[in-house]
Amino acid sequence: MKYPGRVIKLGEQEPEVVRALKTQLNAELGFQAGSDNFLDPENTDFDANTKQAVKLFQMRRVDPQGRPLKVDGEVGPITWEALFGGTTVPSADQAGGDFLATVLQVAGAEEQKKVREEPRNSNSGPQVDEYLRRAGVEPGLAWCCAFVYWCFDEAAKAMHRSNPMFKTAGCLAHWNGAPSKGAKRIQRFQAVADPGLIQPGMVFIMDTGGGTGHTGLVESIQGGFINTIEGNTDASLTREGGGVYRLTRKIADINKGFIDYAGL
Repeated sequence: MKYPGRVIKLGEQEPEVVRALKTQLNAELGFQAGSDNFLDPENTDFDANTKQAVKLFQMRRVDPQGRPLKVDGEVGPITWEALFGGTTVPSADQAGGDFLATVLQVAGAEEQKKVREEPRNSNSGPQVDEYLRRAGVEPGLAWCCAFVYWCFDEAAKAMHRSNPMFKTAGCLAHWNGAPSKGAKRIQRFQAVADPGLIQPGMVFIMDTGGGTGHTGLVESIQGGFINTIEGNTDASLTREGGGVYRLTRKIADINKGFIDYAGL
């Protein structure tokens, strides 16, 4: 059964969903008919016993990245994938249109060049300085958003068209300003409930507190995870890393949301 596009939790009463969930939990946990812990699929309420069974499953399994599942008794896309398999959750690896596909090609080429700060931990370097200049700020600043803007701008030049992205080197300024350019925003809670809303070529935005943030490009989606291309980061997923990297993040960790420039 396909993931229904919302978090399944206590009180869920859609019969088909609850029936499939109980049947799969019984199979995965070894609950036999007639035993005290057996979940009756004909009782199509997501009740307290179902929640406890989900928590038990979450304690015993890992996500597709090999990390422990969040034990909350709710079935979001990551727990659903662990239960039903990767073909039952949203996935996408093609951008929404030629322009955003070109943006990702530009970003991927920078990752393959292994762009790094020079010297380390300086927010500087020949290519890093160019990202910042293109976004209209001086070298030496945090540059993740400037990297995204540069990728959009290079793609626009290659396709002989205007750049639709809001010009800024600030992540939160981008979040606030993107609608003025006609871009759509997808809030965190929407994306967590339904990863099918996220498409390659979108820009993710994280609020790291104190007026700072982090951003990057979504390259592909698999269930509750996004694969990204980001600047000013590293394998630790920090916002102050030293280069351009391909990373994997949980959608739930993107605490601000996503910006979509498709069709602009």
